[in-house]
Amino acid sequence: MFPKKVKYRKWHTFRENPKKVTPATRGVKLSFGSFGLKAMAAGRVRSNQLEAARKVVSRAVSKTGKLWIRVFPDMPFTQKPAEVKMGKGKGDPVGYQTQVYAGRILFEIDGVPEVEAREALKSAGGKLPIKTKVVSRE
Repeated sequence: MFPKKVKYRKWHTFRENPKKVTPATRGVKLSFGSFGLKAMAAGRVRSNQLEAARKVVSRAVSKTGKLWIRVFPDMPFTQKPAEVKMGKGKGDPVGYQTQVYAGRILFEIDGVPEVEAREALKSAGGKLPIKTKVVSRE
């Protein structure tokens, strides 16, 4: 997943201390599905990590259920080549990521039995670099 077009090739890096970042206020409730994967910590999730998690969930959902992805990686990140000296500017863009705050719903699924849904979302959470929790509608 990556955007078709971006206004700026390189973005500034967010320098906020993740311990001081406030929890999310948008996208914190289940809107579409019966079960969801909620971020319990702030962090950056890259597009390939999201894709790995999506594949795990979509395998479990198959034809019977529906999957919603509630985040989109639109922030480019850069990297300098290996063994390059300090200085000489910022590195080249290599991929896209998204900033995720605590409390944000990442994935939602519906049309799948509860046991399968929880298992699929739990294994998808293992593919992501942040702590996650499976939530359901009350």
